[in-house]
Amino acid sequence: MPVEVIRGHSPVILGMPHTGTDMPVRIFDQLTPIGQTLGDTDWHIQRLYDGLLPGATVVRATFHRYVIDANRDPKGTSLYPGQNTTGLVPMTNFDGEALWYAPPDDAEIKARRRDYHVPYHDALSVELERIRALHGVAILYDCHSIRSEIPFLFEGVLPDFNIGTNIGVTCDPAIETAVVGICHRAEGYTSILNGRFKGGWSTRNYGHPSKGLHAIQMELAQSTHLQMEKPPFSYDLEKAESLRRHLRQVLESVQNIAFDLKGQS
Repeated sequence: MPVEVIRGHSPVILGMPHTGTDMPVRIFDQLTPIGQTLGDTDWHIQRLYDGLLPGATVVRATFHRYVIDANRDPKGTSLYPGQNTTGLVPMTNFDGEALWYAPPDDAEIKARRRDYHVPYHDALSVELERIRALHGVAILYDCHSIRSEIPFLFEGVLPDFNIGTNIGVTCDPAIETAVVGICHRAEGYTSILNGRFKGGWSTRNYGHPSKGLHAIQMELAQSTHLQMEKPPFSYDLEKAESLRRHLRQVLESVQNIAFDLKGQS
């Protein structure tokens, strides 16, 4: 199955579009050796968030983003016009290196969109509607990670917590304020709101506060929870446990705000 759903009853839904590593052999064989390392995976994100908010629903793509990127506009429109980025089916990795011996054609991309992208978003839409029907409000917390230094995509070193709300459009201000405050106060960590990452397509597509649907993206620098940001991308338990304390605060705060918003509706 291209999507894994763990149903809960919290008003918070954890979206995980980039943790999957599954890929059909016929697609894997079309990748260059660089592509076959699957280097741009959001490594260990499901483990990092596991158990932090009991009752939270999880919607996770099991396929790799090189098959098709579940956090990109299905029409192929760039999220960051004029900046280096990767597309619906990435042609390069985050370092600008070619991924394919022969790039997939339009028919292949259409088939991948049908078989992978659509099922993921169908599942996410169903869960958002289910939770909104239950609480009158639903909050998509979109979980991501990325290497902290990628010159092709951004200058310098990325902050540890990169919070995206598309300049405040995708969620109630109380959600944004709470998350920013917790991250800002996290000793030993850096943070930014709507910096290089303002929220991907999922955040922008589903975040409609006036309809009781809120969305916020958290892009974590992988230096916060990996031993090294290169193969084998091993999980660092000590780093992760320190980080998880702050992430737990974030999720609990978001959930509490959801209950407050429910009371106001």
